[in-house]
Amino acid sequence: MSTAIFGISNNGLNLVASLFVLMLVVVWLALIVYTYLDAKRRVSDPFLVACATIAAFIPYLGTAVYVIVRPPEFIEDAHERELEIKAAELRVRQLTELSCPNCEYPIEKNFLRCPQCQRRLKDPCGNCGKPVDPRWALCPYCETALAQQKRPRRSRPPAPRKKTSSPAPENEPATRSASKEGASPQRTKRSPSREPDPDPRQA
Repeated sequence: MSTAIFGISNNGLNLVASLFVLMLVVVWLALIVYTYLDAKRRVSDPFLVACATIAAFIPYLGTAVYVIVRPPEFIEDAHERELEIKAAELRVRQLTELSCPNCEYPIEKNFLRCPQCQRRLKDPCGNCGKPVDPRWALCPYCETALAQQKRPRRSRPPAPRKKTSSPAPENEPATRSASKEGASPQRTKRSPSREPDPDPRQA
């Protein structure tokens, strides 16, 4: 004679009760496995995964608490989201680098000047002639040191101006008086030979 469950003596009802208890046990074990697998996909710390699995051994209550406090996304989704954010930042950086810093006009990597505002963007390499950034210390195309090409120009100090003092000459008053005398018109005296002869009628 089979043992009765919950004091049920009927064989049919006893079978149903046994199947119900078995179903609860199977669901409980399935929740433990689900908690372990889900925690492994959502939590990167193995210690927290073990804690969630141990808490799931509390029938139904442990899994319910885990579902409430678990992270909202999987580790793979978080990793993909970080990669998308980095890719978006890289695209924004490329767009800013491929635009003029002065007028934001779209440019290319080999442009030396902006075609719109004519601002200097890069300098040509002295060896291969390819555009290089002024901040670079080495040309990536021909491996030429750019620091050697950029020789600072020595600014010569301005020559001191010589103060030319023009002293007044000592004979300046004499020259002034001579110039005044030269400027005055000279009166010429007529010679007596040039005077007209007297009229004989008056005699």
